[in-house]
Amino acid sequence: MTLPDTAATPAGDDRAFQVDLRGLVDLLSHHLYSSPRVYLRELLQNAVDALTARHGLEPDAPADAFGIRLYADGSVVRVEDDGVGLTETDVHTFLATIGRSSKRAERIAEQRADFIGQFGIGLLSCFLVADEIHVLSRSARTPDARAVEWRGRGDGSYTVRTLPASARHRPGTTVTLTPRADTGEWTRPAQVHALARQFGSLLRHPVTFDDGSGGAGVAVNPEPAPWARSYPTPGSRSRALAAYGEGVFGFTPLDTIELDLPAVGLKGIACVLPEAVPAGRRHGHRVHVKGMLLSEQAEEILPEWAFFVRCVVDAESLRPTASRESLYEDDTLAAVRDALAERLRAWMARIAASDPELLGRFLQAHHLAVKSLAVHDDEILRMLLPWLPFETTDGHTTLDEFARTHRTVLVTSSVEEFRQVAAIASAAGLGVVNGGYTYDRELVHRLPEIRSGVSVADLDPATLTAHLDPVDRETELAAVAYLALARDALAVFDCDVALRTFQPASAPALLVDSREARHERTRSRLAREQEGGVWGDILGALRQEAPRAQLILNQLNPLVRAAVAIEEPELARTSAEALYGQAVLLSRRPLRPAESSLINRSFLDLLAHALRKDS
Repeated sequence: MTLPDTAATPAGDDRAFQVDLRGLVDLLSHHLYSSPRVYLRELLQNAVDALTARHGLEPDAPADAFGIRLYADGSVVRVEDDGVGLTETDVHTFLATIGRSSKRAERIAEQRADFIGQFGIGLLSCFLVADEIHVLSRSARTPDARAVEWRGRGDGSYTVRTLPASARHRPGTTVTLTPRADTGEWTRPAQVHALARQFGSLLRHPVTFDDGSGGAGVAVNPEPAPWARSYPTPGSRSRALAAYGEGVFGFTPLDTIELDLPAVGLKGIACVLPEAVPAGRRHGHRVHVKGMLLSEQAEEILPEWAFFVRCVVDAESLRPTASRESLYEDDTLAAVRDALAERLRAWMARIAASDPELLGRFLQAHHLAVKSLAVHDDEILRMLLPWLPFETTDGHTTLDEFARTHRTVLVTSSVEEFRQVAAIASAAGLGVVNGGYTYDRELVHRLPEIRSGVSVADLDPATLTAHLDPVDRETELAAVAYLALARDALAVFDCDVALRTFQPASAPALLVDSREARHERTRSRLAREQEGGVWGDILGALRQEAPRAQLILNQLNPLVRAAVAIEEPELARTSAEALYGQAVLLSRRPLRPAESSLINRSFLDLLAHALRKDS
């Protein structure tokens, strides 16, 4: 390796970076901007910022005195504004220097919050659809200012000319693009019009579009935002907001919630989805900054639990990222997210107090979202827990209704446990809630906080079996031999067998087991297999015996009475295996391979026995 000749280069000699403009444009198109369509948004944004600066110079001018005009006829795309314009010095300073924004100029630095763009790279997006950008501008700061023409090319070169004032009769800027042949999908007149409406429908300055057909230009944003209009009655306002939400999102809102945060200049609406959405699935929200569409998929504007609404908001003080396609995560955004969450809580409180019909429809669709909020929000818990639906032994009902019938509420730890015991617990008069769904068990345990006189406990197998009646002495003695064979047949599943009587009589057997018990048995078995020698025997003796499953046969069921009377040992074993298999299937828990094999084998054995008997 040859070291450089340090003597040839004086220490401290400053050099300028050389920028490959084509490489930079390629970087923007693949990593900063999501699509070439953003070129029109950047041109609109520059025009709006120029109008903002013009109003700063002429604060007494009417709000609609200055506007933006778009033109696209298939051969060119042109954006013209009546903004502050540029001098020749401005052109050299801001258009020919990548990354420098006119919003950083000292004379308007204190007004930067009034501008949408603050990064100085927006004009480069035009190179995504064109090889040359033509800018004609005249400054409004000097009455007799001359016009300035700037032509920038994709190879990094540019030319600047000063023209007579007659080249542009009034202050402002016109940007003209000649699209490349491969970018027609973004520069056709209909597409330019659609993009203008998409990005600029809420802009506060008048924007018109002309397709070159000879007709008058059409307004892109003919009306202000719906929440900024006046309505004769609250009902008409509510209907107008709902219609706007339906037009934006494509569904009829269950309700619309007005959002207004004056501290950050935010206004808008939240549309309540009419149908349930998968848990954790977050919808994107439509966010405008100073009227310009920033993103249609902004998830960060609301907390994760608020997946039952979609929002359209327009804000003054939210900070966009460099791509202007998402929001910068800062303290302001965090405060806005918290404040909007409070608006949603306030809406739920209002309908809970004044509109039970709407509350019922809302909870029917979005109870999971509300449950996720109630777990961590005591106010929502107290307000809505009595109204939330749960699966119980009395059917799907609210905890408020359930607690009126059952002063002691039992809750299962899993869905399969509830499936096992629901029918029998109901017949025994026990009130059991399915706690296997997300949030349900935790919420049911908090019921005593808002309902005095109600107690909640986890369902224990002993609690259920205590409500099953024992059989008489004579019946128990007659079943001893069968029960011994059944226990031997099911020993491989760590399952004991007992005989009881319980309702409903149509249920032949009840399998009392839990997921935790199965896991503990599996862990103990693996530990025994891995341990050996003297230490294995000692640890085995000291280890607490894992809880066993229990198959409880129902003496009231005709099938069980017939099985208990079987005298043939092999057939008795097979019938016990079949009863166990049926009980496992009724529990609806996943079958282990050995259980699947047992069910198939017992069925075939019973079928073979029946065929032999018939022959």
